[in-house]
Amino acid sequence: MTGTFHSGGSAPRTEKNTGERGGALARPAGGSGKPRLPFGRGGAAGSREVHHLGLVAALVLLAVVGLVTEPGNFATSGNVVGILALAATIGVITVGQTFVIIGGGIDLSVGSVMALASVWATTVATQSYGPAVMALCAVLVGTGAGVLTGLLISYGRLVPFIATLAMLVAARGLAQRMSDRRTQLVRPENDAIEALSTTKVLGLPLVVYIFAAVAAAGWLVLNRTTFGRRTFAVGGNPEAARLAGIDVRRHTLTLYALSGFCCGVAALIIMARTTTGSSTHGDLYELDAIAAVIIGGTLLTGGRGTIAGSILGVLVFTLITNLFILNGLQTSDQLIAKGAIIVIAVLLQRRGLRSPT
Repeated sequence: MTGTFHSGGSAPRTEKNTGERGGALARPAGGSGKPRLPFGRGGAAGSREVHHLGLVAALVLLAVVGLVTEPGNFATSGNVVGILALAATIGVITVGQTFVIIGGGIDLSVGSVMALASVWATTVATQSYGPAVMALCAVLVGTGAGVLTGLLISYGRLVPFIATLAMLVAARGLAQRMSDRRTQLVRPENDAIEALSTTKVLGLPLVVYIFAAVAAAGWLVLNRTTFGRRTFAVGGNPEAARLAGIDVRRHTLTLYALSGFCCGVAALIIMARTTTGSSTHGDLYELDAIAAVIIGGTLLTGGRGTIAGSILGVLVFTLITNLFILNGLQTSDQLIAKGAIIVIAVLLQRRGLRSPT
């Protein structure tokens, strides 16, 4: 770390720069003068646990609603597996989105980047090299799009909203151009891609385990590594993080690259589930991902959040979608409900921040 603080007196003292986001910069007593990394893992542990328990209660309530309204369809093994498979696609994207939002940004391009990755991976040229290259292509395209977005934000100094909105439009347009607006089928000889969705272990398809692995890795990185602590620091107070020696621009670039990587993995999952690559994949997934992150307790202003909360948010929204479908409600009704939930969640966040602690 390169930044230092010098106190005005001879006695060492501790100074902190803290705010609502949870960022902190402190000089340890004892003489080295080097500021510690800010910590801000989402507020008090007790409040996080209460929030998570609230989400679990919401899941139980939604399950009860499903059992009452559609007793013959909701509790079937096929429906449960379908819920988890859909949650896997959105959930992997949400893990990357959680990192970005905790780091003080936002990524509106996730659905379009996933679509582009799926189209690129299912072109005739790519499929001729086999399923391994298809999977690698999807991940590389997603990561590359994330890197480009990160460069525009970190070094081009575009605000995240504008940069990711531009990527949303450009990636969707490129996907349409490459596919000529046609759905591209995964060839039979590349059925190893489809096997990720059809092969089951303990009754669950492999895509669910991919989601679980990404979520577990995200939790470990966010909570047990220096990278995770720096993410909270950058989102909580970028200037304090810079003074603490963190390369804020490079870290922000890495966050968007990580989000793009998750989009590439999600593209692989949706290719496995649908055996297609399409420019229509991931439509409005950015809404679902951001909504899940907010519902999970992550602050839109950055510096606070949890992977566990985001995953619970994904399950809540996926279950709501499933209940709407089973009860024959229109897609427009789903969007209205999701929009209302987002507004309520943000209002509750603002109220919580204003409450005395």
